[in-house]
Amino acid sequence: MRKLRHVPVVAVAVALAVTVAACGQKKEESSASGSSANASSGGKKCGKVTLNEQAWAGSTANTYIAKAVLEDKLGCTVEITKIAEIPVYQAMADGKVDAVLEDWQHTDEYKKYIDQAGTVVMGGPLGVEGHIGWFIPKYLMDQHPEFKSWEGLKGKESLFKSAESGSQGMFLGGDPSYVQKDQELIKALGLNLKFVTAGAEPAQVARWSQLYKQKKPVLFYWYTPQYLNQEYDLSEVKLPARTSGCKDDSKGGGDPNQYKCAYDVTIINKLFSKKFAQSGSPAYPVLKRMKLTNDDQELVAKKIAGDKEDPAKAGKEWVAANADKVNAWLNG
Repeated sequence: MRKLRHVPVVAVAVALAVTVAACGQKKEESSASGSSANASSGGKKCGKVTLNEQAWAGSTANTYIAKAVLEDKLGCTVEITKIAEIPVYQAMADGKVDAVLEDWQHTDEYKKYIDQAGTVVMGGPLGVEGHIGWFIPKYLMDQHPEFKSWEGLKGKESLFKSAESGSQGMFLGGDPSYVQKDQELIKALGLNLKFVTAGAEPAQVARWSQLYKQKKPVLFYWYTPQYLNQEYDLSEVKLPARTSGCKDDSKGGGDPNQYKCAYDVTIINKLFSKKFAQSGSPAYPVLKRMKLTNDDQELVAKKIAGDKEDPAKAGKEWVAANADKVNAWLNG
């Protein structure tokens, strides 16, 4: 399902004074981070935690945010693996990976490893939500507020003309390997648009971002989360509401009217190996409570993928700047 493609505040250590009645002396205990660790763990040491990083910037962001929290706040030793989306389920079942922080609803694997084998445990939503849609630059939306809905495109499709589209407007499609239904959707909506593909994601990005920099009109397939959303100011064109039987991937063919609806929202889940979930590790409840917004993820992903910052540094910076969120993970 991931085929969809897809600051700083210094933490303050507070010394806790405890009165020792027998001698009337005060003893300094742990810092605030150490106290959080003890509160989460009941005194149990964390040890090693293995997180799996998927092959996209958002997953790298999640992983290094979690790494910073587990190492700096709980004293864990974090190892990072890079196993592909489907094989990582068996790695969790075998106890080789403790946690996957960004799973894009691989429901067949849920049935196999969670429901049937019971070797993987559902960790609940990360908070980040995946969504595909039709997008235009905000400067264009400001000029044409009627484009807030697909109906506003009717009769004005020629605004998006390109060398490839002839007399029709161009709709710039996504990477051919991604989930999409735009050719069928254009037909079902009766829009005078020609579907054009630039190829893989980098080529598509190069095409629409060039038009963006030239302040020209462009209508294209896009999605969130994606770190480029922090760099480019985009607006979504609202598509028809979803109905029963609505489909998002046109590879199966069928009636075009089945695709006459907005793309669904994908709830991104966390997953844990059963072994880790039952280990008593203080890292488990912290990762289970871990929540990020799309903006949180995209900000860190942009630093890593866009600004080429070291992932560990980017993760630590986010943790330092978001003490309230992190404390909620640590203390429940």
